[in-house]
Amino acid sequence: MNSYVNMGVGAFLGTVFVLMSVSIASEGIFHSEAPEKEGFAIVAEEGTADAGAGAQEAAEVDIKPLLLKADAAAGETVFKKCASCHTVDKGGANKVGPNLWGLVDRPIASHEGFSYSAGMKTFAEGGKVVWDYDHLSFFIEAPKKHVPGTAMGFAGVKKPDERANLIAYLREHADTPVALPDASASSAEAAPAPAAEGAAEKPAEGQQAPGAAPATEAKPAEGQAAPEGQPAPAQ
Repeated sequence: MNSYVNMGVGAFLGTVFVLMSVSIASEGIFHSEAPEKEGFAIVAEEGTADAGAGAQEAAEVDIKPLLLKADAAAGETVFKKCASCHTVDKGGANKVGPNLWGLVDRPIASHEGFSYSAGMKTFAEGGKVVWDYDHLSFFIEAPKKHVPGTAMGFAGVKKPDERANLIAYLREHADTPVALPDASASSAEAAPAPAAEGAAEKPAEGQQAPGAAPATEAKPAEGQAAPEGQPAPAQ
């Protein structure tokens, strides 16, 4: 065989041997165990759902007590956020949204000449539902949350005191403003603390406490006469 061929075959076999040795050595050095399960486990923190529900409940504030101290003049400033879509004066035109004169306690989706969204009509239940103080507060806070499907794209007034001022302003824009909530119904009176169970009554002066042992009569001192009607003690 040609010596050049022998040299070429030898070089090739030598290269293969070196590559296999390097591969085996690398496998031994950098070997890692295969995981039992592929992917990564994602552990959700307990109580996340409950915290979200608690935050939602906290957002739904009862507006009625706040209306008793609301400032309608301040509500006019808040109404500037609504003025691009609504008018509030009597006989005012409909814009992107309906005119809001006489809004409080007006049947929902009932203003003449305005084309309401399907979601608002469904929510109105054919005029059975009215814009009372609660509906106004929840809708102004988050329109799409309170009335799913409404076309109103307003982000909402999140601060309860600002909503109360705005509703007080809207309330005044009516022929006869709707009465404010009853103050007595909005604040619960504190009940008197009950007497401790089993507490003993203090007996009147000169009376014996119930269950007490009868008092023993005092024995006269030596040399003193016994009280009238009683025999003298034996000595």
